Amino acid sequence: MQVQQLLQLVDDAFYLNTGQHLNDLQRGVIEGTLKYQKYADIAETCGCSAGHAKDVGYELLQMLSDIFDEPVDKGNLKSVLERQGNINIFLGDKSINQNIIGCMNIGSKQPKTKSNKNNPGNSKLPQRKKNKNTIEKIEKLRQLGLSDQEIVEILELPLEVVQEVEV
Repeated sequence: MQVQQLLQLVDDAFYLNTGQHLNDLQRGVIEGTLKYQKYADIAETCGCSAGHAKDVGYELLQMLSDIFDEPVDKGNLKSVLERQGNINIFLGDKSINQNIIGCMNIGSKQPKTKSNKNNPGNSKLPQRKKNKNTIEKIEKLRQLGLSDQEIVEILELPLEVVQEVEV
């Protein structure tokens, strides 16, 4: 996989688990790491101190370790991402090659499957509590008779996130 594809994989995984996309520095850290750059070089490219880039990188790699349920560090990031991005699923006589993050299908040609966000075992991130609160808000707003589009406007969430919460 190419650097841009791997960056998109990380951004998708990060978004599905935190509800946020990578910021510019996080993207810079991932891209620099994939290009085997040192934190000082990444920091220079991103316009911050090497210490700050290293702190952000450490935190990001820890979060990716939680997301992918395997240790992730600067030395193995590329192989972990390639492995996570190329999971083969066998369904009887059919083999489907698709990108999977946790329980979410992010393949472009396959239909999305809904993750069970009510199951606390699905994510190890501290963000889980925030996601649970968001799900509860969506459920309450639906009970009040609001449409998914109205919920999107109120909570300022992407429509896909709201639609992933089962009715």
